[in-house]
Amino acid sequence: MEKRLFKSIGQEISLLGFGLMRLPILNGNTEEIDYPLAQAMVDMALENGVNYFDTAWIYHKGQSEVLAGRALSRHPRNKYNLATKLPLWEVDSFETAENIFKTQLEKCRTDYIDFYLMHNIDQKSFRVMKDLGLYDYFLQKKKEGVVRHLGFSVHDSPSHLKALTDQFDWDFAQIQLNYIDWDTLKAREMYGLLESKNIPVVIMEPLRGGSLAAPDAKTRDIFQKSAPDNSVASWGIRYAASLPGVMTVLSGMSKLDQLEDNLKVMNNFTPLSQEERQVLEEAAKAYRASHAIPCTSCRYCEDCPQGVDIPTNFAIYNQYKEMSISDPVAAHLVFENNQKSLLVPERADQCVACGECVSHCPQSINVPVFLKEIADFSASLHQ
Repeated sequence: MEKRLFKSIGQEISLLGFGLMRLPILNGNTEEIDYPLAQAMVDMALENGVNYFDTAWIYHKGQSEVLAGRALSRHPRNKYNLATKLPLWEVDSFETAENIFKTQLEKCRTDYIDFYLMHNIDQKSFRVMKDLGLYDYFLQKKKEGVVRHLGFSVHDSPSHLKALTDQFDWDFAQIQLNYIDWDTLKAREMYGLLESKNIPVVIMEPLRGGSLAAPDAKTRDIFQKSAPDNSVASWGIRYAASLPGVMTVLSGMSKLDQLEDNLKVMNNFTPLSQEERQVLEEAAKAYRASHAIPCTSCRYCEDCPQGVDIPTNFAIYNQYKEMSISDPVAAHLVFENNQKSLLVPERADQCVACGECVSHCPQSINVPVFLKEIADFSASLHQ
């Protein structure tokens, strides 16, 4: 397994990190993790040199940290690094933050957290962190050895990232970066700023929630024509891993074959060549032209007050858009069948445009606008 060493970290970290955000589930229920399969995947990752496992308070509606504790505690503590995060949007007092942290240690079955992050710091939560003195609190925990490295994740602007790194010293930072967001979400500037300050970078969403692993047919054909023996997903993983300031690339794996493919890439890692970068540029243009809704299925938008299943509606519509290019009749049929699988409260037409989801979306998607587009399209099929 390819590993990287950064002075501020002081130990080798596997270039592939296991993101415990999209674990295998049962019965379509995000809270019902398939423990035997998830355990087998964690074991395989460890056996192949993966030593960075990333979870969070909200992943799988609180069950990801439980899985992390059960799966990882079966192994020697010095064989893995555990990362988890403080949900600042749930913190209304210093005591709340303190209790959440204590609970996380219990759920993760550990006496310390290797990499602790302030989760998704936006301008509002940044004020909360400062007003409650949370940075100083966790800095003290670092001195006590209960936290080994202190960092943050962010989905905001480069100017906000600069404010974060100017006002506080951090051991590492986690940002969204992939070959689409390099320009569209200003990942280039975000990465460049962190690299200039010698802050190791953890990459999240290298495959945009899986959408870059299974893109539209035209994008997929560009990759397969260039390298028929390589998976489409491997291009996105290698793109992020080719950046020298990257400490680890998180992949949210839900299937064994996804893990096997990522291990194949990182156990024999080769940075992208100039010719391969040109292929990626061509593929990126094709992907943008597909007009897909840029949802990564992170589910930060949950729970909708009306019960709308936002990520599933978007996934159904994106699938329709891709299929409609080559077979409009079949696309309509698949769309209608998928819509029927949703309960009435979960459907797009139940959105009342309250806007609560917009404030939680890391991708800054205007969710109500797209839900209305989906609802209108669905209604048009029955006119």
